[in-house]
Order: sequence, then C-alpha cells, then structure tokens
Amino acid sequence: MRAREHGIKIGRFAPGPLNAISDVAGVKVGHVTLIEGERTRTGATAILPHSDNVFTNRPRAGLSVLNGFGKFAGATQVQELGELETPILLTNTLATGRAVEALVQHTLAHPENKLVTSINAVVGETNDGRLNDIRAARPSIEEMRVALNTASKGPVAEGAVGAGTGTISFGLKGGIGTASRQVEGHTLGVLVQSNFGGTLRVNGQDLHETSEADADGSIVIVIATDAPLCARNLTRLATRSFAGLARIGSSLSNGSGDYALAFTSASGAMPNDQCSPLFEAVIEATEEAILNALLAARDMQGYDALKDRPNLIRSLKL
Repeated sequence: MRAREHGIKIGRFAPGPLNAISDVAGVKVGHVTLIEGERTRTGATAILPHSDNVFTNRPRAGLSVLNGFGKFAGATQVQELGELETPILLTNTLATGRAVEALVQHTLAHPENKLVTSINAVVGETNDGRLNDIRAARPSIEEMRVALNTASKGPVAEGAVGAGTGTISFGLKGGIGTASRQVEGHTLGVLVQSNFGGTLRVNGQDLHETSEADADGSIVIVIATDAPLCARNLTRLATRSFAGLARIGSSLSNGSGDYALAFTSASGAMPNDQCSPLFEAVIEATEEAILNALLAARDMQGYDALKDRPNLIRSLKL
C-alpha cells in the first residue's frame, strides 16, 4: 500500500493519474532486480527522458548536490552544459563504473550514433552493502542494459526493486519510490533511490526513532517535468527537493550523499516568477516518494558486507 492508500496526503497539489514520475509524458522507467541466494540483494533502475535518441535530442537538465559524499558520474558536464545526453542509471556504489559502460554501449548501439566518440554517461548510486555482497560484480553491464532496454511507460514498481533492492532508510527497508504533482497545467514527477538515515516523520509527526541505528546513507532524487524550465531553474527546482528530504526526517549526516537531478521535456523558458508553485510541488512529491519507497518495501534478509554476517532489515509498519 502506498501513502495515499493509508490515508496520508502530503501537501496541497493533486497527484497525476499514476502518482509516478511516468505521469510526465514520454518518461520511461526500467528495473533489473537481483535477489539470489543469501548474499545478492542489488539491481539497477533506468530512467529514460523520452523514447528518442537522447544523445541527439538532449533534454535540458539541472543538478544540485546537498552533500557530496557519493559518486555521481557525469555531474560536471550536466552542471556545465545544462543537458543530458544519456538516460539516467541508478545502481550500487561499486557498480558505478559498470553502469557508465552500460550507458556507453547503449548509446553507441543506436544507429544514429555511429560517429559518436564522447559520451557523458549519467549514473547515480547509493551503497547497499548492509544487505548485499557489494564486492561481487553485480549487477553486470549486461544486466544493467536489461533495465535500459525494458524501460516502459505506466505504473512504476516500488520498494525493494531495481537500484532499491538492498537499500535501507531510517533503519528500515528502503528502496525505490515515486510520486507526482499536477501544477497549473504542468506535470512534475519524482523518483527516489532511498538509502539514508535520520528520524522518520510523516506530515511532521515522528514515527520511529532510528537515528542511532541508521545515521549515514544516501539518496538520489530524479525529477522530471513538462514545464518549460531553463537549466538554471531546473537546478533551482532540484535544490528545492531537499526540503522534502528534510521534512521526512533525514539527518543529513557527514556520511550522506544527497543528489537531485531535474530534467524537462519542454522547450521554451518559463519566467522566474512563475516557478514557485513547481518549487512547492517538488517538495511535496519528494517527501511522498520517499514514504512510498518505505511502504512498498518488505522485510529483507541479506548479507552485511561491512560486518561479514547475515542481516535482517524490517519494513515500515504503520
């Protein structure tokens, strides 16, 4: 059950039909989920901005970093040029290099890209080593290409799937979550890879005290919209999503990696003074996407690579 099925409504803006990032026209999401034996609990999640060749039809984008304790591949070029030239892949920390290669292979395979010699692959990661044997070379390049090739429109699977298979939030089972908002004729959607610590709050109410159990960790927030924002205002939009992260209770610790990437499918440029409703909506959608990740997840037994022992993480029960 998602937050709204529990009667929890966050904010004032209405969600889209699916309450997912895929409510933004053209956006596709794909997962590869690896749950094998006693030690493998990992995967990858692909977000495709549109169905065309992303390298030649580049969406405008903006990236914001709250705490840079992480490995966000492709960050400097996104910040410099304000655009994407590949889909986005999310995975575990030690799979970042393989994810870059998966995106390179995916891009070079397109028949329009036969003369391409430079690619800025965009990869976000969090560390799933408390439930997964992260030192093993999974997911593989080929497995991550499955996430890219099977990405689809429609409902988005949440919880312990894709890049969220082995993640933990607030000492509870985390994962992939998504939500959307409809704002003055535009749609905005958020997808999160939730893997951070703090004290869980829902609509301002403390639900669990877990800061000692799970202080560190990371999150990647991906934001899509059909509002015509310039790269600068997409960066401003991405920055506002961190308010949703704070509202749900993140401790924003020294060991957190907090990244937000926003892109638009639209051309043109909305004036600055029309952006405020979108800024408010991204706060709401981020908070709800994180909560949906927690609610969709289930108890998981895995392997703690740091302590070299089995580990059981419980899911959120409201």
